[in-house]
Amino acid sequence: MKTCFGASKSASPISWRSTGKLQRTLACCIERSGVGLHSGKVSRVRIWPHLAGEGRWFDLHSNRIPASIDFVEKSPLCTTLLKNGLRIRTIEHLLSALEANGVDNCRIQIENLDGEEEDVEVPILDGSAMEWVKAIEEVGLEVAKDTHGNDYKKVAPYLNEPVHLSRNDSSMIAFPSSNIRISVGIDFPQVPVIGCQWFSSSLGDDSVYNKQIAPARTFCIYEEVEKMQKAGLIKGGSYNNALVGSRSRGWMNPPLRFEEEPARHKALDLIGDLSLFARSGSQGLPVAHIVAYKTES
Repeated sequence: MKTCFGASKSASPISWRSTGKLQRTLACCIERSGVGLHSGKVSRVRIWPHLAGEGRWFDLHSNRIPASIDFVEKSPLCTTLLKNGLRIRTIEHLLSALEANGVDNCRIQIENLDGEEEDVEVPILDGSAMEWVKAIEEVGLEVAKDTHGNDYKKVAPYLNEPVHLSRNDSSMIAFPSSNIRISVGIDFPQVPVIGCQWFSSSLGDDSVYNKQIAPARTFCIYEEVEKMQKAGLIKGGSYNNALVGSRSRGWMNPPLRFEEEPARHKALDLIGDLSLFARSGSQGLPVAHIVAYKTES
C-alpha cells in the first residue's frame, strides 16, 4: 500500500501549468464508516465541500492536517500523516479516489468511534477505492469558489526532464509526457500465484481510473499474516477487505476482479501517494509517464 517515494521530497524539475479546468469540490457532504486495516478500530469519515484554493485537508478534533507531503511520517504498510502529535493512517485509498476524480478542495473530517483519539485510521472498506468513488459519484462535483465567489484555475506539475528515484531494489522513473500514464510492476517470486506482473494505463479521464484501477483490492501473503499481526499490523484485515495469496495454496479468497489485480492496486496506491504533492487546490499527480517497480507494500 505505501509506495516508495519517501526520498522524493526534494525539488523536482517541473513547471506548473494550467490544466484548462477550474478547481472543483464536492456538491454535498459524503460519509463512510468502517474498520481500520491495521488498528482494527472503527472510524467515521465525513468529507465536506470546501473553498477554492484551500486544497484537501484532514480535520481531526478541529485540528487542520493538510494532505501534503510535508506531513508524511514513515510507517510500515500504509501512508501516514503526522502533525503536532496527531496521526492519520492509511490515507492512500481515499486520497487516490479524490485525486483521480478531481476533488481538488475538501475538508476530511475523521474521528474514531472507539478508542484512541490522537491516532486514527481511514476505514479500509473493501480494500479498494470503489466505495469512495461511489460516494463521490452519488453527490457529484461543482466548481469551487472562494469566500468572495471567485473560481480558481487548476494547475498541474509537468515534467521538463526525466526523474529517477530508487531505494534498495525499488525504483521509480518519470518521463515527460503530454498526458498522464501509470505503469507499475511487482515481483513476488515466493508466491507463484502473484509472481511478476505489470499494469499500465493512461489516465485520460476519471472513468479509466474508476473502472480499471479503483476496484483493485489490497493484498497480502497468507504465511506472513501472523507475523504482521504480532507486529501490531493488519488487526482489521480479513478476507472481506484484502486478497490473500499463499505460497503453496494459491489464492485463499478468489475470484480476483482482474488478472493482475495486485499490480493495479499498486497503481491505486501510487496515485494516492502522489496526490500529496498537491498545493492549494492544484493537481498533485504529475503530467508524466510514471514507471514504478517493486514499490514498498
